Amino acid sequence: MRLSLRFVIPLAMVLAAIAYAVIPLVDKLTLQWFVRDLDIRSAFVANTVQDPLLELIRAGTRNKMVAFFSRITQDERLYAIGYCGDSAPQPIIATKTLPPGLSCKNIEAFRDPAARVLDGARGPLHVSVQDVEQEGTRIGRLVLVHDMSFIQRRSEETKKYVFYFFVGLGAIVSLITVIIAQLSWRGWMQGFRALLRGEGLLRPAEKINVPELRPLARDLRSLIRDIESEYRPRDEAQLTWTPDALRSILRQDLRGDDILVVSNREPYLHVRRDESIDVQRPASGLVTALEPIMRACSGTWIAHGSGSADAEVVDRNDRVAVPPGSPAYALRRVWLTKEEEAGYYYGFANEGLWPLCHIAHVRPTFRTGDWNQYIEVNRRFARAVFEEAKTDDPIVLVQDYHLALLPKMIREKLPDATIVTFWHIPWPNPEAFAICPWRAELLDGLLGSSILGFHTQFHCNNFVDTVDRVLEARVDRESFTISYGKKLTAVKRYPISIESPPAESLIRKTVADCRADVRRRHNLHPDHVLGVGVDRMDYTKGILERFLAIERLLELQSQWIGKFSFVQIGAPTRSSIEQYHEFEVHVRALAARINDRFARSDYTPIILKIEHHEPEQVYEYYRAADVCIVSSLHDGMNLVAKEFVSARDDEHGVLILSQFTGAARELPEALIVNPYDIDQCAAALHVALTMTKNEQRDRMRTMRALIREFNVYRWAGRMLLDAASMRKRGRLLEKTPGRQS
Repeated sequence: MRLSLRFVIPLAMVLAAIAYAVIPLVDKLTLQWFVRDLDIRSAFVANTVQDPLLELIRAGTRNKMVAFFSRITQDERLYAIGYCGDSAPQPIIATKTLPPGLSCKNIEAFRDPAARVLDGARGPLHVSVQDVEQEGTRIGRLVLVHDMSFIQRRSEETKKYVFYFFVGLGAIVSLITVIIAQLSWRGWMQGFRALLRGEGLLRPAEKINVPELRPLARDLRSLIRDIESEYRPRDEAQLTWTPDALRSILRQDLRGDDILVVSNREPYLHVRRDESIDVQRPASGLVTALEPIMRACSGTWIAHGSGSADAEVVDRNDRVAVPPGSPAYALRRVWLTKEEEAGYYYGFANEGLWPLCHIAHVRPTFRTGDWNQYIEVNRRFARAVFEEAKTDDPIVLVQDYHLALLPKMIREKLPDATIVTFWHIPWPNPEAFAICPWRAELLDGLLGSSILGFHTQFHCNNFVDTVDRVLEARVDRESFTISYGKKLTAVKRYPISIESPPAESLIRKTVADCRADVRRRHNLHPDHVLGVGVDRMDYTKGILERFLAIERLLELQSQWIGKFSFVQIGAPTRSSIEQYHEFEVHVRALAARINDRFARSDYTPIILKIEHHEPEQVYEYYRAADVCIVSSLHDGMNLVAKEFVSARDDEHGVLILSQFTGAARELPEALIVNPYDIDQCAAALHVALTMTKNEQRDRMRTMRALIREFNVYRWAGRMLLDAASMRKRGRLLEKTPGRQS
């Protein structure tokens, strides 16, 4: 023991000396990192406020500029803002909190990185000077002052944690030293006694055990599990989620990485119209969510080419640049025969998996021929991924139930790829999923993913329960990971959203003009109350239940006869499937019956428009309507609800939302209904039609704020941050001693 102490005491002294030298270095590096982050944040804030600031500058309203700056400085870290124009000498326009030492004459000095920190009354302040430009010409300078007092607090915490770290490290090293010394001493004494007995000092190799590295390996693996925490705070602290924020993530965390999106549905279809070729955007929530992301990421989208003129516009590698007129990414088209499309898409995917997962009281149909086509088409998509991948470790975003086998196929050929699969529809409970004859094969394919995402935690729970029931896999319900085939799959919740605010082209037309034009188009009085529903013609969307609720409203509240009409926009879909064809017949028949019952000479209660509508046309109806009904019988999320709310920048209108949608968990300010309860839906419709403007504004304002904050870029950013975290974690695990699969 005395020998051990002779070693431990000098070791503790050396560690103390190292700690004394390291703490100032850590303090200095921490300050440099925070200053750099504040520089980036200042540039980001300046870019964000530039457009409204230019309008205020042109208006020449000094008081409004000060009020605008004061609103921005409500951020607890943004201490003061000022503006100096270049046109003529004038006092700086700034908030009251601007430090007295700053003026238009000396702000240029703060462009020097060494001079950006000055002392304030409450602590150090960071000063950043950003140019304000108009049409490429500088017209002034924006001064942003951040409060750095929080850095002092964190610096003190850092010093404390570094001190505790070295104390703990010294204790651990000392303990290990004592144990090893004791074991070594005992081993030497045993060897000496063996020598005196005439035995050898060396023991057989099979009896030698070296446990020293095992604790080190366990500690390192524990640290690696914390890597994800580096990325999650960035999701929470991100000021705004925009295409630029998404591109920033790609540059910082996925620099140079190859990003591929794979889906059955393509974002643009080229359709032959006589001698011309038209470009259409399909009615699809998947396209609505992913297309803005691909414009931000500039990757490659691999999809089934289903347009009648798709083959005429691609190059020799089956690629075409999109969007038309403003290319931002590549669309790689995969070609299918009529037989393959019938078996893979219409058969197994939409007559089997779709009704199985939606529990919409339509019996799933499973055929061996359809399953074989499903396997072959997934292989074809896999070959397209291999051809488009520029590296051995791309990031592949696999979309939806059409491609459940694809993740494992990619994993077999590209084992280092990061595969993020998102399942856009619900996942049923294990008993319901057991109906599928190839349930184990589907799960086996999906577990080739690095990350598997669902809209809601309920669907994540169902998937984990299904794997636990069907496969021999190790399920960790605390971290929601599944270990299968020597690979780890993380099961995560990613509530999908939309682009917010909407593209300018969708809301260019004012709400007043939309209301007037839509009512004029349908020969309605300017004050006629209008409802709208926007869906694919699918039996899961609750369109029949919606019409029955309208009929019940007109029965119970006859004052709405002649004053309220409902426009149902229905995009034709899967008409070759018998259940879809019959469903459309039932929808038309029910609308005709209700119209015959309540119609007047100049009044039609239900206006049915079963035809393709471009996004601009759909948004015109959103902005013209007084109420929007989303009555899905079962849905993963339903983006129509979010589109309607996002479209209403007038903060008016009422959303009636089915409780069986994922959106109902995020938008409780909507009128939540059970679509199977016709009387409840009719009562909700009456409440919506009589709701005051003030209540509409309060509800709509809250929902719009949520959608603006949790937009599609945040949805994609979370997945990409998790992908970056997993890639870093995997690379560190490869270097871990005693690595275990």
